[in-house]
Amino acid sequence: MSIDKNELVNIDKDALVSEQETPVAKPISWRAQAAQLAAIIAVVFIAKGALAEPFYVPSGSMEPTLLIGDALLASKFPYGYGAASLPIQITLPETGRLFGETPKRGDVVVFRWPGDRSQAWVKRVVGLPGDRIQLRQGQLFINDHAATLTPDGTGEAEDDSGGSEQAYRFIETLPNGVTHAIFKMRDNGRYDNTPEVTVPAGKLFVLGDNRDNSADSRVSLRDGGVGLLPIDNLIGRADAVVGSWDMGVRNQPVWTWLSGFRMARFFTSVH
Repeated sequence: MSIDKNELVNIDKDALVSEQETPVAKPISWRAQAAQLAAIIAVVFIAKGALAEPFYVPSGSMEPTLLIGDALLASKFPYGYGAASLPIQITLPETGRLFGETPKRGDVVVFRWPGDRSQAWVKRVVGLPGDRIQLRQGQLFINDHAATLTPDGTGEAEDDSGGSEQAYRFIETLPNGVTHAIFKMRDNGRYDNTPEVTVPAGKLFVLGDNRDNSADSRVSLRDGGVGLLPIDNLIGRADAVVGSWDMGVRNQPVWTWLSGFRMARFFTSVH
């Protein structure tokens, strides 16, 4: 079979033209780079706002469940989304929650403190809208049903200054069957006896697990507590401890600080 030389020449010309017309990649302009960076930041920001957000535990009000120095991961989707769910605080009209769900009794929740919404607090939900809540001699009653307390030895309750105090440990079982550990440091605590409160619509009754060292729904907002917590202030549900560091090692030489990591608490669930 003969080969047409003109055809080869034509092919060569086409290839040459193709090579000449192939566009050369141009450097990305700074505007395009800025737009790409902004898009990445927006995706990260939206994911942080929509899925979960990390928080640091600075006080012992939720001991023994949460320790000072724990790093929490709060899931935002269980209760829906509202102004409090945003990772930054801006003033928005309170219009309820998108995909809103009411927490369950026993849930550990992260919320915006009603006294200063820039502060995030963590407590345990014990009362839902319509519930009647009362504490009698340190025992929790929900709709006249007592939460049972089973002695579970003793523990060390750490305070915000780094000191510690021996506490009695109990396993508290709520009427719905949820169990968790609590601390009691004295038999007749300041808030061991409260009047019965009916939780109004749109509110929650929350307690700290360290019952004698927690400003919660037993304490009015005016006195530095939470009062009845608006559901719209919820950020999310505390689901996991992702890291933990014993703040007490700060008083030791720097080269010993690695010993402060509580590895056994890393990536543990919150109950």
